[in-house]
Amino acid sequence: MEREKRYSQMTEYELRQEIASLHEKARKAEQMGMVSEFSVLERKAVMAKAYLLDPADFKAGEIYQVETDPGTYFKINYMNGVFAWGYRLNGTGEEEALPISMLKKLEQSNDHN
Repeated sequence: MEREKRYSQMTEYELRQEIASLHEKARKAEQMGMVSEFSVLERKAVMAKAYLLDPADFKAGEIYQVETDPGTYFKINYMNGVFAWGYRLNGTGEEEALPISMLKKLEQSNDHN
C-alpha cells in the first residue's frame, strides 16, 4: 500500500509528484462541479507543500500574510512541526494552527521597525 505513506515520510520528489497529482484531481473535480471534493484535494496539496518548507524559516512573534486569504495576517505564537500556531490579526483572537505553506513572509520594503 504505497499510497498510505505519510507526507512526513515522503522524499521531496514524492511530495512534488503528490502535489501535481492532487492539483490535477482538483482541477477535474472543479470542472465536474464537485466543490467539496475540490476543497479537500486543495487542502491536501497545501499540506503536502508544507513538508517541502523548512519550519525553521518561520519564527514565533513574527507576522505573515495568509496566502489563501489576501489582506489577512497571522501572528505566530509557536511552531509545532509544519504547523504555525497563532491567531489572525483582526480576527476573533482564537488560536489556530495553519500549515506553513499557507504563510508568506511580509515584504520588508515598507517595514519601518
